[in-house]
Amino acid sequence: FKKLTAGIYILQVSHLGFLAYEKKLEVTTEPQFLEIRLLRSSGELAEVQVVSASRRPASALQLPYLLSVLDLPSQSANMPRSTPEALNTVPGVFVQKTNHGGGSPFIRGLTGNQTLMLIDGIRLNNSTFRYGPNQYLNTIDPFTVQKIEVLPGTGSVQYGSDALGGIIQIFSKEPAFTPQKLVRGSATARYWNSNMEKTASAELDVTSAKTAFSGIFSFKDFGDLVGGDSTGRQTPSGYSETDGQIKAKFKLSPTAEITLANQFVGQRNVDVFHKVRLENFRLNEMGIQRRNLSYLTFKAGGATPLFQQLIVTASLNNTFEERNSQKNANNTLIRERDKVITKNLSAEILSIFGRGWTANTGVEYYHDKVGSERQNINTINGDTQNLRGLYPDGATYANYSLFTLQHLKFSDFTVEAGARYNWFKASVTEAELGKIVIRPGALVFNAALSYQLRQNHFYASVNSGYRAPNLDDMGTLGIVDFRYELPAYDLQPETSLNTELGYKFANERWRMGGALYTNRLNNLITRVQTGDEINGYKVYRKENTEQARISGTEVFGDWKATGSFTTQAFLSYNYGQNISRGEPLRRIPPFNGYLALRYHQRLFYLKAELSWADQQTRLSAGDADDNRIPAGGTPGWQVLNFYSGYNFKPVHLRVSVQNLFDTDYRTHGSGINAVGRSFWLSMQYNFGGL
Repeated sequence: FKKLTAGIYILQVSHLGFLAYEKKLEVTTEPQFLEIRLLRSSGELAEVQVVSASRRPASALQLPYLLSVLDLPSQSANMPRSTPEALNTVPGVFVQKTNHGGGSPFIRGLTGNQTLMLIDGIRLNNSTFRYGPNQYLNTIDPFTVQKIEVLPGTGSVQYGSDALGGIIQIFSKEPAFTPQKLVRGSATARYWNSNMEKTASAELDVTSAKTAFSGIFSFKDFGDLVGGDSTGRQTPSGYSETDGQIKAKFKLSPTAEITLANQFVGQRNVDVFHKVRLENFRLNEMGIQRRNLSYLTFKAGGATPLFQQLIVTASLNNTFEERNSQKNANNTLIRERDKVITKNLSAEILSIFGRGWTANTGVEYYHDKVGSERQNINTINGDTQNLRGLYPDGATYANYSLFTLQHLKFSDFTVEAGARYNWFKASVTEAELGKIVIRPGALVFNAALSYQLRQNHFYASVNSGYRAPNLDDMGTLGIVDFRYELPAYDLQPETSLNTELGYKFANERWRMGGALYTNRLNNLITRVQTGDEINGYKVYRKENTEQARISGTEVFGDWKATGSFTTQAFLSYNYGQNISRGEPLRRIPPFNGYLALRYHQRLFYLKAELSWADQQTRLSAGDADDNRIPAGGTPGWQVLNFYSGYNFKPVHLRVSVQNLFDTDYRTHGSGINAVGRSFWLSMQYNFGGL
């Protein structure tokens, strides 16, 4: 870079058949050399450039966090049916499934609104996200995903409330600018035996030097899930889905560009299997589940050290959920509808204060408006009674924050440090209490130090986190899971303090690492029984009553034995204890692991995969009352899968055999058993080099 003046530059490299590469370069007056290694579009885990850990491009190996990156899940050997199921191959993540249309990832023992999920840097979490497992990650189509980053143990400073366990960031596919006009695309069809899946997806890119457009559309029909051994077909559990993404990029100048995007999903008749089978329901489903996210992102390079790059994002996210339920021998159909409109505006500046010292500073604003209603419909005569919904209708929830992240590198040491202040304003109106305004706030920090000794990386980190009480905590009225909840408007934020020691190593053949951590949770919002019952359900109210601790370890190792043979393995263990109650913490995943062996040539691959989990008999009182967990705990299991594929150019054929020995099992806390022995077939046609 001898001929470039000092400053920050954005380098973009793309090549057909490889992942697009983008990197911000800090050019100095001294000569520099940069080696670029493009990764094939294979969907394998790799050490690629990431952004979620520090809100800047940085090597996953060098960052002082034990993070994971999963590229192109829809094109991976595993062919995941859904985005949550793609995370089954990520160290430290355990996926619970309340129903076939769900999939709630546990990160270090926490899930639901205690884990933060983002799409292209925009919060997926809103003010109605539930405590415990939820289905919202399944509203992201894996065909639209470029990569998934999982960052356990940190995230509150980087992205705000809810990251007590960590963050999951989804980066959607986006077209890359090309020197000449290029049209390329693909069409994919998938079939799962016993009519468990029929999917069609199409993708189109039209790119040039200054404009780039992409469109992705998917249509899916999922039949009832067939379990292993004697379980058989689990009816009702199937549903249908339509997904799409449109994205356009415009280069305004050599250092400025704008991105416009829209993502939408519509799911219909998503049955809650365990409710129908175990709780005397004739009907219990999410009749409609919709999400529509539109956003605009503007990026521009600056000419001064304090203003090297500006990123401004504005977004509008509309979510709609309809729940229908009716008990057996009951003429009343209960229909609940919740709509959340989330507006967002954020701005971030990248600054350079000196060689080896950079910073991200920004402001964020999110505003939710909630509409909630309930109707009791007499199925005999059609009479309808309008009642208060699950949440206060017309409630608003505003989220404001300021943050700064400092990145320092000197010699073989790297320091990451930062702070964020968040303040909130929740406004609700209740018939009996009138208008209520709640203004919680929180200040959090993080600090991490890493040391590099040749190919060895050692790190230590301390991360504080918080979760502000949301409308689901404060304003819920009605049946949730197997309980009846009452509103509570005097709650304070939950807080956490995660301390971690870790090690990472990488060379041409090995990539390995591990971490020991302890996460101390304080002021936890928990459900407390009132002693009453309504319609046979025990009544609960939420309070800040408990302290807990989760300690654990994660280790992983990848080995490239030869140019064609690779292995991947990981182990994960969590020990959660509710200190206040002197009992195990709820829903802690069991000791679990993963081993994969893969043989691949240029056009062919074969992969064998063993997933397993130990029994989980450490149960809290809440676990013991949960009808999704067998008496005495969830049994352990081992499952063997095989995957294979061949690229005929331009047709790519993939086949898989899952659960070869037809094991009957379920992941801990799930409300439906996992699939038994099954066969998957996928055929993809590519044109134009996509």
